[in-house]
Amino acid sequence: MSNPFIDDIKNQYKNGSALIKLIMVNIAVFVGIHLLGLILWLFNIENGTSILISWLALPADLNTLIYKPWTIITYMFLHEQFMHILFNLLVLYFGGQIFTQFLSQKKLVVTYILGGFVGGLFYLLAFNLLPVFKDISPLAVALGASASVMAILVAAATYVPNFVVRLLFFGNVKFKYIAIGYVVLDLISIPQSNAGGHIAHLGGALFGFFYIQQLKKGKDFTVGFSRWLDYLKNLFKLQKKMKVVYKKTGQTKSDYDYNAQKLSNQKKVDSILDKIAKSGYDSLTADEKAILFDASKK
Repeated sequence: MSNPFIDDIKNQYKNGSALIKLIMVNIAVFVGIHLLGLILWLFNIENGTSILISWLALPADLNTLIYKPWTIITYMFLHEQFMHILFNLLVLYFGGQIFTQFLSQKKLVVTYILGGFVGGLFYLLAFNLLPVFKDISPLAVALGASASVMAILVAAATYVPNFVVRLLFFGNVKFKYIAIGYVVLDLISIPQSNAGGHIAHLGGALFGFFYIQQLKKGKDFTVGFSRWLDYLKNLFKLQKKMKVVYKKTGQTKSDYDYNAQKLSNQKKVDSILDKIAKSGYDSLTADEKAILFDASKK
């Protein structure tokens, strides 16, 4: 017998956007880790949650990393404290909403994963090369989606720097200033606390900035990784029954008509982006927002 609550979650994940799926994966890992920790505690196994986290968090010690190579990926979906995951997911939703208004959902996932990966590399390099970290405990680990979130936030701000956001107590603020504020905050926080975490954030931010700068030049160096993600998705996708589709004759567009329509749609999108840069997102009409939304899904 199916459970309506579980079925609703499945439908939300299946039909949700890439942003919603990333948020749900983070929540599922958080809840799963703590539920398993509770079960271990009930069987008198102390520190069950900490044991599980140690197998998924990114270790600073390279000798430990050799035996846990998967942690360079799992750490970016892992949170231990409620306030940590709450803050990260709020910023992810905020930045991701703007990101997907102008760029595809696939690029959002690519930015999240590669931004987190680069952030993890920055963390490892800092702890193993910089003298200030030589006395850090070999048990130090990194966890959290912050580097991935920073990658998305900075990527969106780099793509539409003059996008206007209305903030409580501050009013209208250009998105680039919000991203710069986060970067500066991470920089000045390095000597104070959680130095490795802040360095990882900066690594993610640097990836987001460089990725969009190259994308604006017509260079997408993530194409290969994107295809690999598609391969994995198809590999684990449940096979669907084949459906026979009958097309009505006489309704196929010629290459000329198709290209003409594609060019016209692109001109509309470019015009809308120019309008946002000048007057902000709130100045768009409902039709313009719909056009932008449809374009972001392609």
